[in-house]
Amino acid sequence: MSEAGGDKKNISRHILPTSSNLLGLCFVILSFINLSEFGAKTVIDELVGITMFFFLISSILSYASMRSKRRAELYEKIADIIFLSGLFFLTLISIIVTFEVVK
Repeated sequence: MSEAGGDKKNISRHILPTSSNLLGLCFVILSFINLSEFGAKTVIDELVGITMFFFLISSILSYASMRSKRRAELYEKIADIIFLSGLFFLTLISIIVTFEVVK
């Protein structure tokens, strides 16, 4: 990884445990949705599936970034973008669940 101004970011070591934890949270949300009676169940199931995929890929790429010598920076950038996409979908799921519970 290159050093920009002497400061090595190395965010992969933060992305890996966080995305793994959020992947587990998605499993909990999916279990909660399947045990509950939500009107938007299929939409939420699909969004949780997409989110789980994003966090899984983000975990894999951040691990690959830590292990790779040549493409570490590329893997880290892609993992970061996918991780942020997963956070967006998790926020969207939270909003949908909140409005379904309030109904």
